[in-house]
Amino acid sequence: MPPKTVVITGCTRGLGRAMLPLFIKAGWHIAGCGRNAAQIAEISRQFPAPHHFQTCDVSRESDIAAFCATILEKFGAPDLVLNNAAIITPNAPLWETSAEDFSRIIDINIKGPAAMMRHLLPAMLKRGTGVIVNFSSGWGRSTASDVAPYCATKYAIEGLSMATAQDTGGKVAIIPMNPGIIDTDMLRSTFGDGAGGFPDADAWARRAVPFFIKLGPKDNGRPLTVPGG
Repeated sequence: MPPKTVVITGCTRGLGRAMLPLFIKAGWHIAGCGRNAAQIAEISRQFPAPHHFQTCDVSRESDIAAFCATILEKFGAPDLVLNNAAIITPNAPLWETSAEDFSRIIDINIKGPAAMMRHLLPAMLKRGTGVIVNFSSGWGRSTASDVAPYCATKYAIEGLSMATAQDTGGKVAIIPMNPGIIDTDMLRSTFGDGAGGFPDADAWARRAVPFFIKLGPKDNGRPLTVPGG
């Protein structure tokens, strides 16, 4: 059996970065992307070929088109896509969130995963197998004050994923995934020091990667949560 390929967006930090060594240990090839060119270069040195890492801002259609074209050329249709890249706006009620910040979170958190699916699904559907996991949140299934833009994007991911799952007919499983509450830079931007009471990204990855590897057609369209999340 040839090695399987996983695509991870937002692989330079947080959850994306924590998953890299565990997928490699499991024998998978990785195609990862992130916005920071210096961090991508460092990861490329640490995890050289056959893995591939590329600078890509998922809010830019041209960046995603180039990244996905490289994936298909180097690896063919991927087996697993983890649309992990996301941002959160500073804590504030909606009316204090700038139009620019609101547009940016929409572009990254919603349009990014949608574009990744648009560019990779045709090849995956042609092969007839594969799994796409779109990272949602507990705030994609509940709400809180001061995070309305983030909630909006994650509720959108839930609907986008479940509707697209109907479009694929189960040939490719599309899954909205709540990763749980993890101590990352993003959580600290919202919770402050209170984030330290939750598991860190490495501990989370040890639970998440085996769970992701086992996902399949039976999970198509199901809103799932990483165990322990």
